[in-house]
Amino acid sequence: MPEPVDIDALIRAVQANPRYAAIDPGLIRGLIERYQSSIHQPRELIKAVRNKLHQVGGAYLEKPIDYANWGERLAILPRDLHHPQVKEFCRQMMALHASTRERLPILDRFYAETLTSLQPIHSILDLACGLNPLALPWMPVNPATQIYVCDIYSDQINFLQQFFNHFGIHGQATLCDLTRSLPQQSVQVAFLLKSIPCLEQLDKTIATRLLHGIPAKYWLISFPAHSLGGRGKGMRQHYRQHFEELIRGWAVQLRSFEFPGELVFLLSPA
Repeated sequence: MPEPVDIDALIRAVQANPRYAAIDPGLIRGLIERYQSSIHQPRELIKAVRNKLHQVGGAYLEKPIDYANWGERLAILPRDLHHPQVKEFCRQMMALHASTRERLPILDRFYAETLTSLQPIHSILDLACGLNPLALPWMPVNPATQIYVCDIYSDQINFLQQFFNHFGIHGQATLCDLTRSLPQQSVQVAFLLKSIPCLEQLDKTIATRLLHGIPAKYWLISFPAHSLGGRGKGMRQHYRQHFEELIRGWAVQLRSFEFPGELVFLLSPA
């Protein structure tokens, strides 16, 4: 009979690697509970959990971000979100995460083209946000816009709240594991940018649950057009078909946008 599993000790062991130290312990616990019936050796269990966390988020970071250092730099920035120095700071930070780094060459176009038709925008929910909230200077928002963001990294979430506070943004950054609970803020538009493939590594049904379970009037959803390694053959077609299957039978209007490296959909009420 297998020995009882000390889940708290295993969580600490997973987080002993700096790449996973700031990940939501609840997510780690859920993965341990999922794997423990088939993987009985603690070392192998820790390895399996770390591998899954790498697929979900770790692969997008070359190394852990030094948020303390970036927080010090943030603290001395002008408080004008559109100041050139602030925008350069945001660009430098977004370059640290693969998802936002890929969007930098099209940043001036991306939100202008996808969100302009929704103005005025009064509220945004950015799910599995990464460093995307640092793109706020390029979004067609106003000082009254409510911004809600969530992700699995506690240090990132703390930094984003500091970012909101510094610029007087009506923003709330929250640690969340979307496989366990969904935000319930009623918002004008929800973002799910290049996140569905990652989230489906944890739960194959999660996209449907998000789309039906979160009270958003509009959805801005995107998929990567190539892998992190640069391979892109067939990916646009694959994800377009996948997304059309997800919303089949749903009474919505669908508008699509093609950007280098990214396939984007805007869902609106029918």
